[in-house]
Amino acid sequence: MLEYLEIVRENPDVAKLSHKRIYDMIMDQGIEEIRLEDDPKLQRLYKKEKLTEYNFFSEDFYGMNQTISQIVRFFHSASLQGEESRQVLYLVGPVGSGKSSLVERLKGGLEFLPPFYAIEDDPMYGEPLHLIPRHLRPEFSKMLGVNIEGDLNPITRHRLIEEFAGKWEEMPIRTYEFSIRARRGIGVVPPVDPNNQDTSVLIGGEDISKLDLYSEGDPRVLDLSGALNVGNRGMVEFIEVFKNETEYLHAMITATQEKHIPAPGRHGMIYVDTTIVAHSNEAEWKKFKSDHTNEAILDRIVTVKVPYNLRLSEEVKIYKKMIRKSQFTADIAPHTLEVASMFAILSRLQPTNKCDLMTKLKLYNGEEVVEKGKTKKIDVVELKEEAKDEGMNGISTRFIMKALDNALSDNVKENCIHPLNVREALVQMVKAGDFPDDVRKQYLEYLQDTLHKEYLEILEKEITKAFVYSYQEQAESLFQNYLDHAEAYVNKKKLKDRNTGEELEPDEGFMKSIEEQIAIIGTASDGFRQEVISYLWSVGRKGENISYESYEPLKEAIEKKLMTSVRDVSRIITKARTRDQDQSEKYNRMVEQLIKNGYPAACVDTILKYAANNLWKD
Repeated sequence: MLEYLEIVRENPDVAKLSHKRIYDMIMDQGIEEIRLEDDPKLQRLYKKEKLTEYNFFSEDFYGMNQTISQIVRFFHSASLQGEESRQVLYLVGPVGSGKSSLVERLKGGLEFLPPFYAIEDDPMYGEPLHLIPRHLRPEFSKMLGVNIEGDLNPITRHRLIEEFAGKWEEMPIRTYEFSIRARRGIGVVPPVDPNNQDTSVLIGGEDISKLDLYSEGDPRVLDLSGALNVGNRGMVEFIEVFKNETEYLHAMITATQEKHIPAPGRHGMIYVDTTIVAHSNEAEWKKFKSDHTNEAILDRIVTVKVPYNLRLSEEVKIYKKMIRKSQFTADIAPHTLEVASMFAILSRLQPTNKCDLMTKLKLYNGEEVVEKGKTKKIDVVELKEEAKDEGMNGISTRFIMKALDNALSDNVKENCIHPLNVREALVQMVKAGDFPDDVRKQYLEYLQDTLHKEYLEILEKEITKAFVYSYQEQAESLFQNYLDHAEAYVNKKKLKDRNTGEELEPDEGFMKSIEEQIAIIGTASDGFRQEVISYLWSVGRKGENISYESYEPLKEAIEKKLMTSVRDVSRIITKARTRDQDQSEKYNRMVEQLIKNGYPAACVDTILKYAANNLWKD
C-alpha cells in the first residue's frame, strides 16, 4: 500500500473514478475538428456548427456525430464530478440504430486500457485509497493531490481487521485488467423475467454453503458477484432496462445517485464507483415515461437519442462495413447499396410542405437540388428542427442486410446483386412483413415508383458515360466553352478563338442548347449567365479549383446535354433485337466500358434490358 501511495503522488490520475477513466479513454485516441469550409456538403448540412470527430468511435459508427457528441459531453461533465456523475446514461432509439454497438464499443475500449490498481483478492476490485482511515484522509488528500471518497466492502474490511490486524499500509495491492468475460470491472444486466426477479443479479447474495462455517452476520458468507459489484471501477450495462420492474431499478438509481448499493442480507451499504449505461427501444421508454410514479427515476437519467442515420453517404458506409465483416463474397453492381440505402432513409423521413421526400433525402446528404435552373434554397437546419423525432422509426439496417442476402440467394448462379434484384427482394419482404396497411402501401410506393424513377435517372447517366468517350474530358470541354461564351456575353465583348485567334461573337445558339436542358429559356438566360460567371468568379477568388462540377445547375445542364447527344444512338443500340456490325461494335464497346466502370459481367445484360424496357419509350 505504501508503494501505491508513492505511485499516486507521482501520478494522481492512477486513482481516477470510472467516469473520468472512460472520458480519458475516449479522448486519448484523439479528436479531429472537421473543417467545414473544405467540404461544401458538410457546410450546407451544419452551417456554422462545430463538427468534431472522435477517433475512438470513427471506425465503426457513421452518421452519428450528434449522438456521439452528446455521449462524450455526458462523460466530460461526469468526469468533473458534477451532477451527471450521479446519473444514468440512457440510450433510446429504434431497433438496429446502434445503441448496443455504442455500449459494446465502450466496454471493448475498457478491455484495452492499461491495468488498474486494486486491493488484492478484493471481490469488487476496490480502490486501494479506501484503506486509508477516515481521520487521515484530509492530510493524504492534500499530499497526494486527489479527493478520497468511498469505503471498503465488508469482506475486505473483515480481512483488514482479522488478517492484517488493522495495518492498512501493509495490505497487498496489485494490477488487474478490465475483462468482459472474467466479469472484472465490467458488469452486464440482461432483462429479467418480472415474475422471477432476484436482486442477486445486481448486488450478489449469500453463499449458503458457508453458513455452516460462519454466522449469518459474518461478512465471509457474502458472495459479491452481482453486476454492480463486478462493475465497480468500470461500467455496468443494463440491456432493455425498462423490461424490469420499477422496484428492480431502484438499486441502479442508488448506485449512481448515492454511490451505494445494499449488501445482501444484513450487511449495510456498499460503496460502488461505476458508470451505468442503460438502453432500450422508444416504445418501452414512452410507456415508462408516461407513468408519473416513475418521476424519481426519470430525474436521475440523462437521455441520449440514438436515431437511425439519415445521410445517404453514411448509410452506404454502414452496409459496406457490415459486408466487409461478413462472409459476403458476391459481386455488387454500382448503386446497389445506394438504392437500398435510399429506401431505408425514405422510410425514416417525415413529410414536409417544403419539398418532396426524395429532395429532402438529397438535402440531408448535403447535395444541391436543382429545379428549373435554380438551386433549391431550403434550410436543412430548419427541416431538421421541424421534425424533432425524425429517424426514430422506419426500416432498420438489419432489414436491408436481409434483403441483400435474399437477393443473392435468388441469384446464386451469377453470384452478384444489383439494384433490380435488391429492389425486388425489398418489395417481397415489405409485402410479407408485419406492417400496418398504410405503411406497407407507402413503402411499396417508395420502391415501385420513387426509387424506380430515381434509378432510371442514375442508369441513363451511367449508360451515357459508357457511350461518351472520355466523358469527364468532354464535360470539361463543354464547360470551358460555355464559360468563354457566357463571360464574353455578360461583359459585352467578343471572344478569341483558342485555336485560330479570331475574334468571334458569343454563340447564343450553343449557350441556349445547354441552358434549355434545365428549362432556362427566354429572358431567364441573361440572369443565369450572370449567376454562373459571378459564382465561379467568387470561387476562383478563393483559390479553389474550378471544374464542370463547381456550379450545380450548370453541371446538371452539361450532363443532360451529353445524355441528349447520345440518347438516340443508345436507345437504338440497346433496344435493337438484331444489330448491324457498327451497332454491335458500339454495343460491345459500351458493355466493356460498363464493366470497366465496375459493373459485374454477370449482370450487365440484365441491367441493359431493364434500361431498354424502361428508359426510352418509343
